[in-house]
Amino acid sequence: MINLFKIKGQKKEEAANSNGGPPVKKQSPGELRLHKDIAELNLPKTTKISFPNGKDDLMNFEATLRPDEGYYLGGAFTFTFQVSASYPHEAPKVKCKTKVYHPNIDLEGNVCLNILREDWKPVLNINTIIYGLNLLFSQPNDEDPLNHEAAAVLRDNPQKFQRNVQTAMSGGYVDNTHFPRCK
Repeated sequence: MINLFKIKGQKKEEAANSNGGPPVKKQSPGELRLHKDIAELNLPKTTKISFPNGKDDLMNFEATLRPDEGYYLGGAFTFTFQVSASYPHEAPKVKCKTKVYHPNIDLEGNVCLNILREDWKPVLNINTIIYGLNLLFSQPNDEDPLNHEAAAVLRDNPQKFQRNVQTAMSGGYVDNTHFPRCK
């Protein structure tokens, strides 16, 4: 019986390819789910999404956030998303391409967001992650930091933290670390 299904599938594939075009690439369940998630995106007006490798590579894309409030007002921060074929059972890999002075993003671009780690569930989607990233910029969290120095300054001296963020976003140095301009 299984052979019948296999033969039927081969016949369908041959029929689809008989139009002289290239073979049709079968999408993984992760690609199908990601396609659905992207089609249903409801992005905040401060966020844009792009596909640097073209629309044929949905599994790798970028989101640029431009916070409209808080410490990071006026900045532009780009995140890369790498989605595996096992999505949504595995969270996408998200990194910040923009070097930023932030308690929840280290200088290598790693992001500390609970839904990208221990709190990931298959019911979550790309929209949820983007809203989570936006929340990190409106409400940085000094209790679960990747950049411990920035978290300590935020906790102990919010005015100094504000100055450090502005210096970093303007292309200056904070504690001997240079930050490229991101305004």
